[in-house]
Amino acid sequence: MSTAKKFAGQTAIYGLTTIVQRLLSSLLTPLYTKAYNPAVYSVFSTMFSYAAVLQALLAFGMETTFFRYLNKYPDDKKKVYNNSFWAVFIVSVIFLLFTIPFTHGIAGFIKIGKGTSQAEFEQYIRYFIGILVLDAWCAIPFARLRADGRPIKYGTIKLINIVVMVTLNLVFIWGLPYTIKHHMSGSEWLGHWFVKGWVGYVFLSNLIASLITLILLLPELLKVELSFDKAMFKNMMTYSWPVMVAGLSYIINENFDKILLGKLLPDNISEHEVGIYSACARISVFLSLFNQAFRMGAEPFFFSHAKNKNAGTTYARIMDYFVITMCVMFVAVVANIQVLKYYVNNKDYWVGLGVVPPLLLGYVCLGVYSNLSIWYKLSDQTKYGLYISGIGAVVTIILNVIFIPKYSYMASAWISLIAYASMMIMSYIWGQKNYPIPYNIKKNLAYIIISVVLVYLSFSVFKRNIFIGNGLLIIFGLGALYNERKELKAIFSR
Repeated sequence: MSTAKKFAGQTAIYGLTTIVQRLLSSLLTPLYTKAYNPAVYSVFSTMFSYAAVLQALLAFGMETTFFRYLNKYPDDKKKVYNNSFWAVFIVSVIFLLFTIPFTHGIAGFIKIGKGTSQAEFEQYIRYFIGILVLDAWCAIPFARLRADGRPIKYGTIKLINIVVMVTLNLVFIWGLPYTIKHHMSGSEWLGHWFVKGWVGYVFLSNLIASLITLILLLPELLKVELSFDKAMFKNMMTYSWPVMVAGLSYIINENFDKILLGKLLPDNISEHEVGIYSACARISVFLSLFNQAFRMGAEPFFFSHAKNKNAGTTYARIMDYFVITMCVMFVAVVANIQVLKYYVNNKDYWVGLGVVPPLLLGYVCLGVYSNLSIWYKLSDQTKYGLYISGIGAVVTIILNVIFIPKYSYMASAWISLIAYASMMIMSYIWGQKNYPIPYNIKKNLAYIIISVVLVYLSFSVFKRNIFIGNGLLIIFGLGALYNERKELKAIFSR
C-alpha cells in the first residue's frame, strides 16, 4: 500500500493547493456577476478564453515534457531544466514580437458587440500580453518545485498569487467605490482617476499578481544556466510539440465555444448571451477543479511509477475510484443546483442554468480522458494525443458553427459534452491497442450511466427539487459504498 499512500499524498498536497487557489478565485464569480451585467461579464470571459488558448501555445507542452525527460534522464536533471525553460522563453519572445506592435488589429478582431470601445480592448490586450508572458516564465520553475518534492514552497507561492489577485479585485470592485461613495479619506483623489465598473481592473489585478509570482520564483530562475544540450533539446521539442497541440486542442474545446458565441450571434445579443453562458458554466467549476487537482498529483506519480511491474493494475484501480468520485460529485452538484445558483449572484444569469448538467457530464468524460491519456505519454506516442484532441477540437468548432446561430449557448454546452466523450472513447480504443491497461470498463460505464439517469430525474423530472435530488444522491452514494465494500475493507485493513 506504500504506492497508494504515495499517490494519495502527492495528490493531496498539490491538489489541496490547487483547490484552495481555485476556490479563492471562484469566490470572485459572485462578485463579478453582482458588479457587472451579462454584457460586461462577456468581455471578461472573452478575454480569458483567448488568453487560455495563447497560454497553451506559450507553454508548448513543456511541463509534461519536463517530467517525462526527468524520468528518462535522472542523471541529467540540470540539462532537462535548462532546456525546458529556454524552450518556453524563446516561444514567449517570439510571441512578444508578433503581438506588441499589432495590438490595434488584434483588438479589432477580438472585440464583440458594441458595448466596449476599441481603445479599451487595446488596453486589455496589453495587460494580457504581460500576464501570459510572466506566467509562461513561471511554468517550468513551478514544475521543478513539484519534481524536487517541495510542495510547501510551491503551495505558498501559488497561494500568495491568488491572495494578491483576489485582494486587488476586492479593492477595485468594492473597496475604492465604497471609499468614494462615502467620501472617506482620499476619496477626492480617487475620484480623479478611478473609473467605477471598469472591467480592466480585473485584468490589472491578474497582471500584478503574476509579476509578484515571478519575483517570488527568482531563486529558481537564477538556477537556469545560459546553455542547453542541443541533442536533448531537439528530442524534447519533438516530444513536446504534439503535447502542445493536444493541450491547445483541449483549450479550444474548453474555451472556443465562448469565442464563437461572440462571433456567430447578432451584435445586439452576443455580449448578453456570452455573459450568461460563461457565468452559468462557472457552476461546473467544482468538477473542473477536481480534475485539475487530480492531474497535478497524478501526472508526476504516473511517470515515476511507470517502471513498476504492477503499474497497469495500479492505474486501473486509480481509474475506478476516480470515476466513482466524479460521478458522485456530478449528482451532488445537480442535486443542489437550487442553492449553487446563488454562486452566480444575479438573477439575470439564471436563465442559463440548463447548460450545467451537460457541462458537468462533459467534465466527467474529460477526467476519464485525462486518466486514459497516460498511455501515449508513457509510450512516447504523443502524436496520438495530437490526433485525439485535434479531432475533438474540429468537432467543437464545426458543430458550434452549425448550431450556435439556431440554439445559442445550449448548443455549446451539448457540443462540449460530445467533444469530450469522443476524445474519451478514442483514447480508450487506441490505448488498449498500443499500451493495454486492464481498466474495469463495464463497472466504470455502469457508474456513469447510473449517474446520468439520476441527474436527469433530479433536474428534469423532479424540477430541481433539492430534497428529492439529495435523496437520489444518498442512494447513489450508499450503493457505491456497498458495491465497493470488499475492496474498501481490504484497503483499510492494510
